[in-house]
Amino acid sequence: MKIKVGNITKIKTGKLDANASSPDGKYPFFTCSKDPLKINTYSYDCECVLVAGNGDLNVKYYNGKFDAYQRTYIIEDNSNGLLYMPYLYYFLEGYIEELRKQSIGGVIKYIKLGNLTDALIELPSIEEQKYIVNLMNTSSELIDLRRETINKLDSLVKARFIEMFGDPYTNPLKWEKLKIKDAVTVEPQNGLYKPQSDYVTDRSGIPILRIDGFYDGIVTDFASLKRLKCSETEKQKYLLLEDDIVINRVNSIEYLGKCAHIKGLLEDTVYESNMMRMHFDPESYNPAYICKLLCSQFIYDQIVNHAKKAVNQASINQKDVLDFNIYQPPVDLQNQFADFVQQVDKSKLAVQKSLEKTQQLFDSLMQEYFG
Repeated sequence: MKIKVGNITKIKTGKLDANASSPDGKYPFFTCSKDPLKINTYSYDCECVLVAGNGDLNVKYYNGKFDAYQRTYIIEDNSNGLLYMPYLYYFLEGYIEELRKQSIGGVIKYIKLGNLTDALIELPSIEEQKYIVNLMNTSSELIDLRRETINKLDSLVKARFIEMFGDPYTNPLKWEKLKIKDAVTVEPQNGLYKPQSDYVTDRSGIPILRIDGFYDGIVTDFASLKRLKCSETEKQKYLLLEDDIVINRVNSIEYLGKCAHIKGLLEDTVYESNMMRMHFDPESYNPAYICKLLCSQFIYDQIVNHAKKAVNQASINQKDVLDFNIYQPPVDLQNQFADFVQQVDKSKLAVQKSLEKTQQLFDSLMQEYFG
């Protein structure tokens, strides 16, 4: 049985401006951002689902005292026992893409009350709703657990890096400092640009590494890369080599400078134009050490200082990257660090694959119950 959300709920909006928050506040303050702020007072004390009405449309569930921004919708139960509120949360979490399609406005999109009240929800028995929510909660908790494990493994590598090489900002061990351009052995080069029409869905094309193809320093799965039509000349010019380092030089400021160490290539592979490829002197630099150094906050801060910022995007040119400062510890020490990273990466890849499978399970459950 499908029923309109407006027939089983009561919906209102918050009353406060976004600047009403207090960093040391006692209660959650829900705005249109994904993470709630804090506030010292509260206007509401209830179980509800909150939907950001403009900007970054998102859904939250909360039960307790809170306050809310004037463009945040507060949805409470009004069903006489027919609705389990966490079930409504998962329904709206799956419905958010439809709400984004329905949003209107110029620079900042927004939704109207009717977009929520007219949404049709399948309403099984309360017992079945609770069963579905339990499945979703279990899957979500497993996803969070795997992400936490990956974060801890990342922290372990960062801690080991500092332990072995010191803080790059202060260079307490007095390693030799030089510029990237003095350490690379292959002329750095930006990648290949191809229109979407050149991409293919079969194996007739050549794999291309894009920004979504690697995670925190490693390519997670060469076999799943997208493919495109590419001439032999283009292939040879933009071919990735084992132990190359690629760095993302165009994207949002958050992803600018994201880099990866190329290892375990399965076949000839090229890289996209947003990236820059570098190959360091193997007698002086272990690529695993270089990759972690380039992924560090020390390099990221250099990137931010040189980046050209535009709306929703930032970029950095090749010349600036080549002028970044790096350090040259003894290669034997770098190799020890690389061995440690290799062991951690094996664990991380196993967890990452488990995370992907769990995410697929969660998505299939969402599709089955709320699709």
